[in-house]
Amino acid sequence: MKTLDVAALRARFPALARTHDGDPYVYFDGPGGTQVPDSVIEAVSRYYRTSNANHGGAFATSRASDEIIDEAHAAIADLLGVGPNEVILGANMTTLTFHLSRSIAATFAPGDEIVLTGLDHAANVDPWIAAAGDRGLVIRWWEPHLDDCTLHLDDLRALLSPRTRLVAAGWASNAVGTINPVAEIAALAHSVGAWAYIDAVHAAPHLSIDARAVDADFVACSVYKFFGPHVGAVYGRGSILRSLPAYKVRPAESKFETGTGNFEGLAGSLAAVGYLEDVGVMAGAAPDASRRDKLVTAMRAIRNVEMPLYRRLHDGLAAIGGVRLFGITDPAAFDRRTPTAALTLVGVSSHDVAAALGAEGIAVWDGDFYATGLIERLGFAETGGVVRIGLTHYNTAAEVDRLLAVLTQISTGGAAAAAR
Repeated sequence: MKTLDVAALRARFPALARTHDGDPYVYFDGPGGTQVPDSVIEAVSRYYRTSNANHGGAFATSRASDEIIDEAHAAIADLLGVGPNEVILGANMTTLTFHLSRSIAATFAPGDEIVLTGLDHAANVDPWIAAAGDRGLVIRWWEPHLDDCTLHLDDLRALLSPRTRLVAAGWASNAVGTINPVAEIAALAHSVGAWAYIDAVHAAPHLSIDARAVDADFVACSVYKFFGPHVGAVYGRGSILRSLPAYKVRPAESKFETGTGNFEGLAGSLAAVGYLEDVGVMAGAAPDASRRDKLVTAMRAIRNVEMPLYRRLHDGLAAIGGVRLFGITDPAAFDRRTPTAALTLVGVSSHDVAAALGAEGIAVWDGDFYATGLIERLGFAETGGVVRIGLTHYNTAAEVDRLLAVLTQISTGGAAAAAR
């Protein structure tokens, strides 16, 4: 596999040309939404210029739009390793999961059980809590081990029963970066006849996703987390989707895609996958290889860029006085995490840390990032949560060093330095 030319890839992201007081603006906010390459911007613009029409018309622009929609489904299917007819596209992962949860829960009986984790984003928690309230279901909590924010399979085994109908878990934690053993989670769910609903939103920008290989029944993600527009996607096992009741308007062709779609966003989604194909070719995939092969190569190459960069970040953070890191902190276990750091700084609120970095042209997030249950369990819900630093393949060592220098100044000067 060839090493990625990060400088060449960065040149494709117009936002990376932004400056702050003469220095390049630094984007470590990727877990909340990545920047997009020029090809995505052009695809959305081109859609409006050449094929802006609603679905199903007997005229040229509608036919052109429908071709883009079909190809977007096929592209996302290749990214997830599934079939196009198993991909549901919509506003975002949260909206789609709420929608699907209604259909899924309609097949459950009062007293049936759903297993949720204390590690997940609320988008894979709250829809199931709401469904449980509506249907008289029982919620079982799979608690994370807070010393390293990991989920242990033995704890899941102890929760499962003949009444378990669904296990909802994340492929990776959006707050602390933990990568979960999703194949084993799915296997355990199936052992009691339950379905596995996997949130891959945070995993998709960093890992090669193969829903069939892990045997998940549902895998959800959002395109705006992997260099595209605000579009959500869910894979559902075909046999399950066909069996579910649908809450839809009668004329709609799709069982689960309700209302007029964000077609310009789907054009951009197709281009986002196309960008990743280009990354795959840069990494050594043959230009005439299948789209799936290019994407698998791309994601492996991206991880080869991101994780050494994360090690640089981790080591620098660990050397700063007052910094407390959360999640997996043993470098020997970094194969089980994404390049996403969560931290607090003694004597300075997380919001003030983020604001001080923002004043220096460095974008990071603070708060709970909708991983509300985890931040509550860690004890920071009432004090502003944690700081999250998310690396992507378009970040650089120079950007990491710049962040570390500012954090060192904040650590040395405390709240007064953060307030300047």
